[in-house]
Amino acid sequence: MKKIIELLSAIYDDPLDESVINTFISRVKKAKDTNLKTRKQGWDERDVVLITYADQFHQQNEKTLKTLNDFYHRWLANSFSHVHLLPFYPWSSDDGFSVIDYHQVDAVCGDWQDVAQLNKSTSLMFDFVCNHISAKSHWFTEYLAGNPEYQNFFISVEPRTDLSKVTRPRALPLLSPFTLADGSQQHIWTTFSDDQIDLNFANPLVLLAMVDVLLRYLQEGADYIRLDAVGYMWKTIGTSCIHLEKTHQLVKLFRAVVDTVAPGTVLITETNVPHKDNISYLGNGHDEAQMVYQFPLPPLVLHAIHTGSAQVLSQWANSLSDATNGNTTWFNFLASHDGIGLNPLRGILPEEDILQLVNQLQDEGARVNWKNNPDGTRSPYEINVTYMDALNRRDSSDEERLARFILAHAILLAFPGVPAIYVQSILGSRNDEAGVERLGYNRAINRQKYERHEIESQLLDENSLRQQVYKKLSHLINVRKNHRAFHPDSSFITQCINGSLLEIKRTSKEGNHVTALFNLSHHRQQITLPGNNVQDLISGIKINGKQSYEIQPYQVLWLSY
Repeated sequence: MKKIIELLSAIYDDPLDESVINTFISRVKKAKDTNLKTRKQGWDERDVVLITYADQFHQQNEKTLKTLNDFYHRWLANSFSHVHLLPFYPWSSDDGFSVIDYHQVDAVCGDWQDVAQLNKSTSLMFDFVCNHISAKSHWFTEYLAGNPEYQNFFISVEPRTDLSKVTRPRALPLLSPFTLADGSQQHIWTTFSDDQIDLNFANPLVLLAMVDVLLRYLQEGADYIRLDAVGYMWKTIGTSCIHLEKTHQLVKLFRAVVDTVAPGTVLITETNVPHKDNISYLGNGHDEAQMVYQFPLPPLVLHAIHTGSAQVLSQWANSLSDATNGNTTWFNFLASHDGIGLNPLRGILPEEDILQLVNQLQDEGARVNWKNNPDGTRSPYEINVTYMDALNRRDSSDEERLARFILAHAILLAFPGVPAIYVQSILGSRNDEAGVERLGYNRAINRQKYERHEIESQLLDENSLRQQVYKKLSHLINVRKNHRAFHPDSSFITQCINGSLLEIKRTSKEGNHVTALFNLSHHRQQITLPGNNVQDLISGIKINGKQSYEIQPYQVLWLSY
């Protein structure tokens, strides 16, 4: 508890009232005393995360968490150790990220008993939407009504205030006008939208309320907790209001709480920002997040396959600081409920190369979201597209489409860290153009929901691209899960061979080796394989080593010897 008290004192410049500190400590102690779940310590090669909505699958007269549970048991349990349930709380917009009530399960999905039922067969990852809350929430409606209990829960700013230094992730106003019950108007800080009201952590009662949320998620069995949009939590006018020191202190406090109450719980920070800022949330390796999202990986793999060149991807991979040390690691992904972020590419790729990639994808049906820059210009910050369609042209054959898709995911699964795969990827989904037209926002292109019987009929269809993707990707995941060299902490060396060939070498602490080869081009490549007794783990075929071998276009080899 000493660490928690020290952090509270560091966060707030003015001494906190002793009653507030005592309330913090008593709630943490109570949660510790009632925590009955033993969590896995650390991670290994068998950890693979499925990212999905709780209402991803629908069945008549059934809560969607039960439908998801049944679907998971039939199709996904053999591949995935963890399920990341995207926000399943009552919400008003952004497919769940405008949370109305952090403590409840959305009625469409079910209740906490349904969450517990799923938790019996898989570890769970929850979203802690810690930066903002819905404009329809009780907290904000009470604020507008003038309830003094919520007086300083949000940030009101005079619109003439100079906010030009504030980092903007969206091409939307930073301040949104609201009318209070007494008829007065206030302009409230809204980083992401006028339905996502930023919380005022400068008020210790807000921090206490959010720690209560965190404790609830621990009580309900979360093994991993994703800190959504965490970099924006603390605001100081006159600064960028992103990655401030007090934001890091808040993350440290969250870490101290989970380490006290539920040791083994993993905090994962979601910061779609350049690499240096991203890894800063690992702190000293012991005091902040245990994992950070590896945001450059999705666009760099995409760029590598589009250009047929492994050079930039390999150079970037070799420049990574060693985060896989047993205490921290990467959270690797290619696709998610959001789009493919472009900001992490800046400083790795020239801006003209980024714009060229954006234009290519737009020509093939992708949507683009933009952000405003301080100089009045705007830049693309996110591509909205399924990863399947991002990798391919509209006129690609299914054979080529499948090969490029599996190639990309073989790279993902060979990287150090814990891999996460979006549900649309394991289902082999294509762009949902109808969803964009129906719902009116770009991200809907990669957020399609399904009737269970319809998606299962497609997965059972031997002629469907969905079934081919499902079978090949599931096989790839299970090969990875059963080889010690793919432990997140295993050593990692990569190089670019012959321009288009990427080589990744993984070696476990016990001496297990895998050499992974990826042909990023549509041309055959010749290479001399290492060793005498070489087996491709993916196909199971033994290959004579130390002789020339022809790797087919977009082929992957995971060689064990």
